Amino acid sequence: MCSQALTIGALADQTGCNVPTIRYYEEIGLPPPARRRPGGHRFYSEADLRRLTFIRRCRDFGFPIEQVRALVELTESSDKDCNEARDLAQAHLEDVRRKLAELQALERTLVGFVETCTAACAGGPASDCVILDDLAEPTRQACCG
Repeated sequence: MCSQALTIGALADQTGCNVPTIRYYEEIGLPPPARRRPGGHRFYSEADLRRLTFIRRCRDFGFPIEQVRALVELTESSDKDCNEARDLAQAHLEDVRRKLAELQALERTLVGFVETCTAACAGGPASDCVILDDLAEPTRQACCG
């Protein structure tokens, strides 16, 4: 890590976040507002680097902003136990599994579209394509419904 104050650009480089994202996170209160030099330029400490890395990693795992906010609060709390972090992770895992099932259903439907088109109409006029007909059918739910 570093032992001196970081500029926003250096913080962005070291965390893998871009500068607009860092500003957005500050705007919504995930990290505290940056300290400012007399000229108004932001500067950051090692603690800021660690917190932003934590936030970026949470987002990489797909945690929504409000869950990230709750996880950040847990990192600063000695009176709460680790079960709260586990419960947030469990809730997110269930959400990911639900989305994965929806994507698998979508995949099966798309495979069906491609196979049906290949067998029935591939190479013919687009206006006669079974995929386009299926997509126009209001009662059919292609996926995830």
